[in-house]
Amino acid sequence: MDRTPSTRGESASRAGKWLGLPAAASERHTAAVVADRFDQITWRDTYEQSAGLRELAEELNERYDCATDLLTDVFLAAYKVSPRVRERAAMDPSRLVNHQVITALMESPEFAELRRETAGDPYAAAMAVLAQAAALRGMLERSRQAQEQAERAKASQQDADDTATAVSEALQQPADEAGRPDEAGRSEGAGTVPAPAVDAVQQAIEAAQAAASAARRAAQDVAQALAAAAPGMRAAARKAAAKAAEAVREEAALMRAWGVGPGELERMPFDQRARLAERLRTGRLAQWAELIGRFRQMAGGERARKVESAPGELVGVTLGNDLSRVIPSELANLGLPELRAVFAVRYAAGELMLYDSQGEQTTGQGAIIACVDTSHSMYEAGPGGVTREAWAKACALALLDQARHAGRDFVGILFSAADKIQVFRFPAGRPAGIDRILDFAETFLGGGTSYQAPLTAAGALLEEEFNDAARTRGDIVMITDDECGVTEEWMRGWNDAKHRLGFRVFGVAIGAPRAAEAGSVLEALCDNLRSIEDLTDVHAAADLFRVI
Repeated sequence: MDRTPSTRGESASRAGKWLGLPAAASERHTAAVVADRFDQITWRDTYEQSAGLRELAEELNERYDCATDLLTDVFLAAYKVSPRVRERAAMDPSRLVNHQVITALMESPEFAELRRETAGDPYAAAMAVLAQAAALRGMLERSRQAQEQAERAKASQQDADDTATAVSEALQQPADEAGRPDEAGRSEGAGTVPAPAVDAVQQAIEAAQAAASAARRAAQDVAQALAAAAPGMRAAARKAAAKAAEAVREEAALMRAWGVGPGELERMPFDQRARLAERLRTGRLAQWAELIGRFRQMAGGERARKVESAPGELVGVTLGNDLSRVIPSELANLGLPELRAVFAVRYAAGELMLYDSQGEQTTGQGAIIACVDTSHSMYEAGPGGVTREAWAKACALALLDQARHAGRDFVGILFSAADKIQVFRFPAGRPAGIDRILDFAETFLGGGTSYQAPLTAAGALLEEEFNDAARTRGDIVMITDDECGVTEEWMRGWNDAKHRLGFRVFGVAIGAPRAAEAGSVLEALCDNLRSIEDLTDVHAAADLFRVI
C-alpha cells in the first residue's frame, strides 16, 4: 500500500507515541521566537537592506550551523512588541542552542531596557543585532560542544522517527495479509497472520525501541551540555543586551541632537538612515552632539518662556487698545452697566488709558542670518575641551531652529578671510533637510578674518528679501573670536542699510573679550553684544533666543 508523506508522518507520530518516543519531526520548529507572516516579511526586508546583517550572517554561517536562524530570532525578539519564546520541547534539536541563547537574552533585565528602544523599529532592532555580534560569536563558540551533541541528537531523533514509521508499516502489512483470500479464493485463512510478518513486526519494534532509547540519551546529553553552558551564556547575554541598549540609545540621542525626529526616521529608507547615522558618528562635529543637543534644548526652553510685547519697565500712561495693559480705573468702568458702552467706544477708538512700558524689542520678521567665523583660530578649545567652532556651530543650529519655529528664513554664512565665504540658505517654506544642515555644520574654511565680507553678504540678502517680499526687521548674529577693522566708507553704507531695512545686529565674541570691549569695531557694529568665555555654558547666550 502506497502512502503520501503526510500519511507516513502521521503513522510515525502514532507509532512514536505508542513506543514512548519524543514528538515527531513535523511538530518541531527551527525558530525560537514565535513570529507571524508579517514579522517574517519585516525580517526579510530588513535583511535585504542591511549589508551589515548579511555580512554577519555569512561570517557566522562559515563556522556555525543555524546562524541565520539565530540572527532572525535575535532580531524578532528586539523588534516584536510582545515577543514569545517557544517551549524547549517544541524545538528542533539542532536549534536548542539558539533557543538557549534567545532565552538568556530575553530573561535579562538589560534586554527589557533594550526593547524600549527597538520595539516596532526594524532599523533599531537590526542595529541591536549588530551591536551584539561579538557576544553572539562568543556564545556560539562556548556552545560548540553542545551544538555538536544537538546535531547528534537530531540524527538520533531522525532515526527514531524512521524506525517508528517502519513499525507502523510493519504493523499494516500483516493486517493486510490476514484479510487476503487464499489461492482458491477461499477466506478460511482470513485473520491468520503469517509467521514472517510477525517476526518483521517484532524486529521493527525492537529497532524502534533501541532508536528511541538512543534518542533519549542524546537528548539528555544535550540538556546536560546546555545546562553547563547556561551560567556563562546568561552573563554574556546581559552584557550583550546592555551594550546594544547603549548603542541604540546613543544613536537615538545623536539623531535628536541634530534635530531628526522619530517621525522623520520612520519615513527614512533603511540605507539612508544607516548612512546618516554613520555620518553623524564620524562627522566633524560628531563629538559635540551633546553640546548641540543642549544648545537646542536651551533655545527651545527660552522660546517657551518668551512673552511677546512683555511690559518691561513701567514709564508712564499712554492711549491704546491693548487690554493686557489697561489701567485699573478703566477696567472699573466694566463693572458699571451704564459705562460699558463708553468703554467699548474708547476701545474701538484706541483711546483706553494703558500702562506705558519700556522693555525688550519685539522679535523680528525678516530672515535670521548667522555669520559664523571659521578662521584657523576657531580650532582653539576652551574650558571642557569645547572648541570655539563647536560652540559657534551649536549656537547657529539653535538659531536655525528659532527661525523654523517662527516661520522665518534662515541663512548661515561661514566666513574667514575676505575671499573665503560660503552661504547656506534655508527658506522657511521648504524642508531644511538634514544633509544640507550637516553640510553647513561641517564646512570649515580656515584662513584669516574679515568682518566686511560676511556682513555685506548678509545685508544684500536682507535687501533682496525686502525687495521681493517687503519684509524688514531681520536679525544678524555675528559669531567671531577675532578683532577686525572696517573702512569708513563701508561703515557709512552699513549704517544706511540698517536704517533703511530696520535689521538688528547681535554680536558674540567667543574667547576674545577684547573684541567685545567698549569702543571696539564689533561693539560699533552691533546693537547687542556679549562675550563668551565658558564654552561649556550654553545659557550664556540664552538672551539671544528671547529677543530674536
